[in-house]
Amino acid sequence: MKRNDLLKRLRQGGSYLKREGRSHSLWASQVSGAMEAIPRHNDFPENLAKKILKNLLAN
Repeated sequence: MKRNDLLKRLRQGGSYLKREGRSHSLWASQVSGAMEAIPRHNDFPENLAKKILKNLLAN
């Protein structure tokens, strides 16, 4: 999955960028309060993208 596609899905699901780090961006969910570090790679393995989406978009 491309990074831009992942970030778009996170924004649509109610997550927001909490802060930028050196090699990761920290995203948080407004609904559950969960936080997840997202690497700055352009392509993610499918299983990593699913894990990030599951953690941040779970209701």
